[in-house]
Amino acid sequence: MSFDGENTQFRVVINHEEQYSIWPDYKAIPEGWKSVGVEGDKQTCLAYIETTWTDMRPLSLRKAMA
Repeated sequence: MSFDGENTQFRVVINHEEQYSIWPDYKAIPEGWKSVGVEGDKQTCLAYIETTWTDMRPLSLRKAMA
């Protein structure tokens, strides 16, 4: 299975700083990250992140600036 294969399915993951990424579904999610429940092809997952992750600052920075 290839990370860039056209049939590779991904899941959207998030860390404790509310930073998003995609992760191939055939690999275990790394420690410190969890699934947000969105799965699909690469374009679908990236589109979700683009519309959801509107403030790129880490959570700790957002809290410090509040």
